[in-house]
Amino acid sequence: MTRPGRALLITGTSTDVGKTIVTAALACVAGESASGVAVCKPAQTGVEPGEPGDLATVAHLAGVVDVVECARYPEPLAPETAAMRAGLAPLDLWTVVGAVTDLVSTHRLTLVEGAGGVLVRLAPDLTALDVADAVGAEAVVVVQAGLGALNHAELTVEALRARGIRPAGLVIGSWPRDPDLAMRCNRVDLPRLTGVPVVGVIPEGVGELEPDQFRAAAPTWFDPDFVADLSSRSAPDNIAAVQPIEGVHA
Repeated sequence: MTRPGRALLITGTSTDVGKTIVTAALACVAGESASGVAVCKPAQTGVEPGEPGDLATVAHLAGVVDVVECARYPEPLAPETAAMRAGLAPLDLWTVVGAVTDLVSTHRLTLVEGAGGVLVRLAPDLTALDVADAVGAEAVVVVQAGLGALNHAELTVEALRARGIRPAGLVIGSWPRDPDLAMRCNRVDLPRLTGVPVVGVIPEGVGELEPDQFRAAAPTWFDPDFVADLSSRSAPDNIAAVQPIEGVHA
């Protein structure tokens, strides 16, 4: 029996911290070819049917072909609220589990991009913590650079650990050319206070690069040891217990 691949949750300390660009960058560096990497977006908000969402950005920048969006709601709100206001069904955990499990079975690495932070409601009784727990994923936490980063990062890491989800690393989602004092201090203090290493620093504005430029530069934004681990490790043992669920794919 072929060992399944690995699932990795890409979550943030808040909204607009750079999760989509980090997801695209990780997809670039995770392997020799995009065919080894897939991306799942459980809930996309703020876009109408047929409009490009976050997965379109990831696919454009990283060249990832296999992307799956489980639910979409038009207003730019938390998924639970957006679904309720649109009169649409809320996202179901097993829809996400089924989608991720199928991707994990055929790809070495499946990136699962969350919505906002770990406790943002994807549905009335569903958060990114539940998704990561259900599919046996570790988590990469995307953090802001400036004031507030330390508190938000510590709270997020604490929430992950309380659920038994390992934080695999912190990534600063947007690092300016001229960082201020708080940013420079945070870069030192984040690993000290959370106990989680900063494994990546994404330069501000790289989402505007041409895809070939983005793919060429992406490896320079991450710690080489983290990249080697990301590229070589398979799933933790508990992922094997997750079985595909028929009839739940979006």
